[in-house]
Amino acid sequence: MADDVRSISLSAWLRAPVPTSSWQARAQQLWLSWRALRSNPSVMFGGTVILVVTLLAVFAPWVANHDIFAQDLSIRLQKPSAIHWLGTDELGRDVFSRLVFGARITLYIAGLTAVIAAPIGLLVGTTAGYLGGWVDTVLMRIVDVFLAFPSLILALAFVAALGPGIENAIIAISLAAWPPIARLARAETLSIRKSDYIAAVRLQKASSLRIIFNHIMPMCIPSVIVRVTLNMAAIILTAAGLGFLGLGAQPPSPEWGTMLSSAREFIFTNGLIAAIPGTAILTVSLAFNLLGDGLRDMMDPRHG
Repeated sequence: MADDVRSISLSAWLRAPVPTSSWQARAQQLWLSWRALRSNPSVMFGGTVILVVTLLAVFAPWVANHDIFAQDLSIRLQKPSAIHWLGTDELGRDVFSRLVFGARITLYIAGLTAVIAAPIGLLVGTTAGYLGGWVDTVLMRIVDVFLAFPSLILALAFVAALGPGIENAIIAISLAAWPPIARLARAETLSIRKSDYIAAVRLQKASSLRIIFNHIMPMCIPSVIVRVTLNMAAIILTAAGLGFLGLGAQPPSPEWGTMLSSAREFIFTNGLIAAIPGTAILTVSLAFNLLGDGLRDMMDPRHG
């Protein structure tokens, strides 16, 4: 019962407008939300892992203890030691330093993709759900076309047309990531547009554009945040897949998928250099999934 109350408090805090005279009540709701976060193991574990990886990425120049591009063939494929904490790769480069700087690239791709895909999906979904009719039909058929292909295959097609590189990979992944968000936003809008307060705003002669942007989109944002968090794992895996295939970040970039690709030929002789970036991809993807699951359970008590 207490968990349900805290879940409702967190959802209400994210959705409800706050008068300027109620900051004390908002602070109390924020404290209840923090207590709910602390009591959810998935959120705490996923959030802690993501926070640690983010801090490593931000402070990478100070955390890394070697030049990530410096090559020394005399120490290639070394085992972990006091000098090289995770060993060296096939060119004698320090694996730990490259892994830390690779976190920057991974979070950059995932974050920028979310920033691009979430607004597109939110706009398309809320517009289709509110206007309905032929607008809904056309937009949803476009979404169906995108959803007919697996995200990795769709991203491969776009990046093959645009050319290899991090920027083109971000565009390709974004084009493949927005349709599920649009579906979710449309479903939310279909229930919100029947609300009494939307009818009241409509009676005040508010335009459809104003209703969508000022009244419907803010109500959909919590669900979109959860969906984007859950999508982060797929985005990271897709980015790593593109890097592994040579269509994403290009060598000598320390992107995790690229590191895994260059280490695959030594997997039977020195599997550690392949296991390290693979484990990093797995850990961060799992952390985002756990964080998204926990946020979903807290924002929507029906899933608890």
